[in-house]
Amino acid sequence: MLTRRGFGRLSGAGVVALAAPALVRAEEAVAAAREAALGLAQLHAILVARGEERVIAEAPRGAGLGRVANIKSCSKSVLALLLGSAVERGEVASLSARLGEVAPDLLPEDATEGAADLTLEHLVTLRAGLKGTSGAQYGAWVGSRDWVGHVLRQPRIAPNGGRMIYSTGTTHVLGAALAVATGRSLLDLARERLGGPLGIEVPGWTRDPQGFYFGGNEMALTPEAMLRLAVLLRDGGRHGGAQVIGAEWIAASRVVRTRSPFSGLGYGYGWFLSESGWMLARGYGGQVIAAHAARGLAVAITSDAGRPARSEGYFGDLMRLLDGPVLALA
Repeated sequence: MLTRRGFGRLSGAGVVALAAPALVRAEEAVAAAREAALGLAQLHAILVARGEERVIAEAPRGAGLGRVANIKSCSKSVLALLLGSAVERGEVASLSARLGEVAPDLLPEDATEGAADLTLEHLVTLRAGLKGTSGAQYGAWVGSRDWVGHVLRQPRIAPNGGRMIYSTGTTHVLGAALAVATGRSLLDLARERLGGPLGIEVPGWTRDPQGFYFGGNEMALTPEAMLRLAVLLRDGGRHGGAQVIGAEWIAASRVVRTRSPFSGLGYGYGWFLSESGWMLARGYGGQVIAAHAARGLAVAITSDAGRPARSEGYFGDLMRLLDGPVLALA
């Protein structure tokens, strides 16, 4: 029988022998998670950090870990972080601020009734109540001469602040309003408030006919940069000892405000929320930035942006990867 006194007399080799089974289990968990990830044919790259340790770094396809990839609608979640920064700095009064107050010049004369009363919270939670501009409506929207005006003329299908209506047009309006309120472009804000503090490159991306950077799509980041964002979320907005995004904003973003009618996932301030504890950004094709604060995990995934990733298909596979082999790493 091993007593405390006996344990204290163990040689270094004896301590290693006792620890060995745990080390083997940890290595087996990493191997299982890596194998599960590499078995997904659409996956281009995956990075997983556990605490300060990077336990998986693989790029079986695509441009690799250090080259930028289109993060698609993960851009919506990055935009939400910029909104949090603006709220924290007092550049917008609060999430209750109305579009008609923050950026009245964005409203066309024939805007749908109630558009001026949309709040920043309605926009960031995708509860604008207007017909969506994603999916089948996307082409007509981005082919229009005024993207913001096109969105704000859409017919009303729900009340302001009602159910979640997934629409990239909604976050584009939010991005334009944020640019007007701060007097800065989204590119400048992203570089100053995320790129610089995190030490990541933020390349320029698509702009609309009025010059507003696309608010909710087409941003490009490397998997390495995506992982730093995931770690930032996991660590309550801190990076390198500095508070980059306010802890209160990160905490508020983790509260379910509505729910996706497609995946059933909760949705906070620009981030999807799983019942298993993941806070994640999701982009077309299977682009993912995910953080699990309770388990100390951060994940970045890029995938083939030319193929869909539906909740019942590849995105479902990614959620099973996160909820199974990746959570088992903690």
